[in-house]
Amino acid sequence: MKKSTQAVHIPFHRPDPYGALSHPVYHSVAYEFDTAREMADAFCNRIDAPDYSRVENPTVIHLEEAVQTITGAAAVSALNSGMAAVSNTLIAVSGAGKNIVTSRHLFGNSYSLITSSLARFGVGHKLCDLTCPGEVEAAIDAETCCIYLEIVTNPQLEVADLRELAAIAHRHHIPLIADTTVIPFTEFSAKALGVDIEVVSSTKYVSGGATCLGGLVIDYGTAPGFSPRMKGEMVFNYGAYMTPQVAYMQTLGLETLGCRYARQASSTLQLAHRLREIPQIKHVNYVGLEDNPYHQLAVSQFGPTAGAMLTFDMKDEEACFRLIDHVRLICRATNLFDNRSLIIHPASTIFGAFSDEEKRAMDVDSRTIRLSVGLEDVDDLYDDLRQAAEQ
Repeated sequence: MKKSTQAVHIPFHRPDPYGALSHPVYHSVAYEFDTAREMADAFCNRIDAPDYSRVENPTVIHLEEAVQTITGAAAVSALNSGMAAVSNTLIAVSGAGKNIVTSRHLFGNSYSLITSSLARFGVGHKLCDLTCPGEVEAAIDAETCCIYLEIVTNPQLEVADLRELAAIAHRHHIPLIADTTVIPFTEFSAKALGVDIEVVSSTKYVSGGATCLGGLVIDYGTAPGFSPRMKGEMVFNYGAYMTPQVAYMQTLGLETLGCRYARQASSTLQLAHRLREIPQIKHVNYVGLEDNPYHQLAVSQFGPTAGAMLTFDMKDEEACFRLIDHVRLICRATNLFDNRSLIIHPASTIFGAFSDEEKRAMDVDSRTIRLSVGLEDVDDLYDDLRQAAEQ
């Protein structure tokens, strides 16, 4: 079956006694066992049965199995946010004295997690240009525990060659860990590109319109020791497991993801072309544009679509603020891939806590606006941006 069909027809882990078509929400903390022996076997994973909803819940298991089926993963862990997915994964592979090879082109909280939070516990980092294989290879040493990147960086929209990075990582016997949030896992195979562990903010496309927070750790079983540590240590000891209500809502969102994404990606490409017609907009950045420097690489890795996020530059920060203040339809809000279109000025918000020097090093420009494209008619979105730019 195609992935869009799989998303709608995931079998239940256990048959529902009433024949429900939607998986029930198990709002229960604990589960009763018939015997002490059965209870002991469940707690020690000798039998397949949930014992406590902080670490295992039937509704969450259903979402995990749906994602596992679609991606061909060895295991999936559903957590309570995208940052929980990133932090739990990096903690699982690292340790005091180890280091992470990554880029300055990261989402602000991922960057501060690596350069500040993990650093306090003795985990080092090597920041390099991940589009330069030689620089990446030179950064790896005997204590490197992984290469970590975003497949399309936010907001720089940089794309690195995943096959090349995977080859480098595997030569050094370390995993390639990729945040794939910007392109849904229904659209391409991270496993086929050599990614060992995929992290996703399911708050975005999967949730079905920003209904709830969630994160996914998609483990392809190729990183030695990762799966037992993730399932047997991180989920148990860090308490970031997804709640059943969220899992239910995200399972519903997964069923409609293909339809929503097709509309959003198409609208984003159309907007990227049309925004170039507005004289106040100085530059439009979208990987889906054929003259984008990363376009061909993105097509070879992710297929014909390039996500539902673009950026554009105004003449200065004040012009950015004026445009954002004058939109009438588009929402002034953070997040990505809501059903509604969202607009934000990254330099003063998401990266607002960083110094000007740090922002320059991260290529976060004060002239840049980020747009997440929703399900509205593309003509209405264009008209709103045009009238706002004219202000």
